[in-house]
Amino acid sequence: MIDANLPFCPHCGDRVAGSRPSGGAAAAEAPSVAGPTLALLDDDGGIVRTFMLDRHEAVVGRRDADLVFPDDVYLSPLHAQFTWRDGTLSVRDLGSRNGTWYFIDQPVRLTDGDVMLVGSQLVRFRRLGYPGPHPPEADQTRRLGSLTPTADVAVLAQLRGDGSTRDTLHLSPGRSVHIGRIEGDWVFPYDATMSSRHATIVSSDGEFFVQDTGSRNGVALGVRGERTVEPGQKLLMGDQLLRVETL
Repeated sequence: MIDANLPFCPHCGDRVAGSRPSGGAAAAEAPSVAGPTLALLDDDGGIVRTFMLDRHEAVVGRRDADLVFPDDVYLSPLHAQFTWRDGTLSVRDLGSRNGTWYFIDQPVRLTDGDVMLVGSQLVRFRRLGYPGPHPPEADQTRRLGSLTPTADVAVLAQLRGDGSTRDTLHLSPGRSVHIGRIEGDWVFPYDATMSSRHATIVSSDGEFFVQDTGSRNGVALGVRGERTVEPGQKLLMGDQLLRVETL
């Protein structure tokens, strides 16, 4: 990983000035190649610095990485890895404590276990499955229960910092729900980073999709496995907001 704003050696690819910690022996042996460019963004979306991937793999972290942010306490020592092969750039979380996030620009189908970042809220999506028939009671007395529109087949759970659940919102087929700071089916009036009407969970043909409803800070999903990223894609790692500029 080379900071595009700093000079580097044309022979070995290492920095001549403003050097950062080495990515290790394997990285040092890898050939230097012109590659994708990443931009570090500020809170207003302005570019603070740019970085060029000069090797096929580069690690982001708080220390001992190729792209280092030593003062970011939310970033793990080795947080995420970019891989660039055959003209394709992908990112993988390295088991970091706070995860790696990609921001969506269109509706995305949710799968069991997905975690969303909505404002400052971590929200996990879990499938419940369709309930089976209830056997009759022994004395034929019907049970009293809350009237619901249809069966609950999924649930959204607000996660605390320790991973435990605080509040939940159940989902049923044919019912779309809105999340926001002021308006919606699930509101978080104490979250100043959330827009008045931030995101919608859309029910369609038995599946659920999350979409951003024009929020200020966007909606992000946690990276699971290896994910391909394209120019314009924004990623959050710790407190660092990165955008893929070029491939």
